[in-house]
Amino acid sequence: MENILQQLTRVLEERKNADPDSSYVAKLYDKGLDGILKKIGEEATETVMAAKDGDPEKIIYETADLWFHCMVLLANQGLKSDDVLNELARRFGLSGIEEKASRNKS
Repeated sequence: MENILQQLTRVLEERKNADPDSSYVAKLYDKGLDGILKKIGEEATETVMAAKDGDPEKIIYETADLWFHCMVLLANQGLKSDDVLNELARRFGLSGIEEKASRNKS
């Protein structure tokens, strides 16, 4: 059974071929990378503001928006949520200090 991230990844891929007048995601793709990045910036700011307000429902809502738009970015770049999940799995069990140090050696 597909999980929600896999389902969303599939739908985002399908929307690449949709008419921008019929789909919000297709409209984002039509705006190109800069439009997608702008939307991510807006959603990140709204997530920060929700956290500052301390309202758990708003934090969840805004984080969902941020994740969604990050997934649009991934799809736009030919990537999938599984790519991010695999990276998180790779990092699991590493301290943040070790992980950052491993990036600086390359």
